[in-house]
Amino acid sequence: MDPRSEVLLRQRDLFSGPVLLVGAPVDTLADELPGARLWSWLWDSHSALNSRYPQRCHFGTDAPEGPLSAAVLFLPKSRELTDYLLASLAARLAGGVLYLVGEKRGGIERGARQLAAFGTPRKLDSARHCQLWQVEIHQAPPAPDLQVLASRYPLPIGTRSLQVVTLPGVFSHGRLDAGSRLLLEHLDGLPDGDLLDFGCGAGVLGAALKQRYPDSQVTLLDVDAFAAASSRLTLAANALQGEVLIGSGILDAPRQLAAIVSNPPFHQGVHTDYQATEQLLREAARHLRPGGELRLVANSFLRYPPLIEQYFGPCTVLAERDGFRIYSARRR
Repeated sequence: MDPRSEVLLRQRDLFSGPVLLVGAPVDTLADELPGARLWSWLWDSHSALNSRYPQRCHFGTDAPEGPLSAAVLFLPKSRELTDYLLASLAARLAGGVLYLVGEKRGGIERGARQLAAFGTPRKLDSARHCQLWQVEIHQAPPAPDLQVLASRYPLPIGTRSLQVVTLPGVFSHGRLDAGSRLLLEHLDGLPDGDLLDFGCGAGVLGAALKQRYPDSQVTLLDVDAFAAASSRLTLAANALQGEVLIGSGILDAPRQLAAIVSNPPFHQGVHTDYQATEQLLREAARHLRPGGELRLVANSFLRYPPLIEQYFGPCTVLAERDGFRIYSARRR
């Protein structure tokens, strides 16, 4: 069981009644708390939990409907996302209690300070390198408007320009990361046909692909509901058409693609994690038509070439700058 869940169970009596678990890990905590409901914005977590606890799970960027007297937020990595989720929960918890649990190395003490916007935080427990905090909501704040919290910035791309919209918690919120910037400069020469932006985030690459290849069907895919919402806002802000999908990975992508373009995620917590990219490389060929191209950007220190060559064959470096490389491979 996740150590954060173990800390909650040390205070089991506090959660014996109806409680909303927000961003909970995929473990058996809900078995121990039969009155709990679960809310996730990550499709893979939601799918795994929903298979175990149907009718108890909610997915999306907004809190589930219904009465709420207590909620536990499992601290996310993003400070901005934490602010939004805490405010969303506090707005529904007048006279109720809001809890925050997280790992010490994950920033729980920072998160506890964010609780001060709603009352006087109190530490309830510290164990398993985690902490559990509580705040009583005597007066509920107004519900936050997610679109008001969106960050918007213009992005020149050669002779074109994009308006990018990012929501709290989305990768590279409010700015363009160096890897995507390099990849945006090397989108020429993709095969004709349907295109996929895998791990689309705010939809920067997908929107740029639609601008450059207006006759192609462009699909944007991400595991994160906030990323999918950001991508839809970015497409709308630029009057571009594209299909935005939420899925657990490349297995949820369309088939017979001409190209898959990606700045794939590789971190989970403080450790380097290849899982999403390994699945992408292992399965991408099944989603590409013969001669279809995989083009991705990655930090130079990541050992992607052996993985690409294992599943695709020859791998070409198209560009390198600022610690990033663009790799290209074609389905045989």
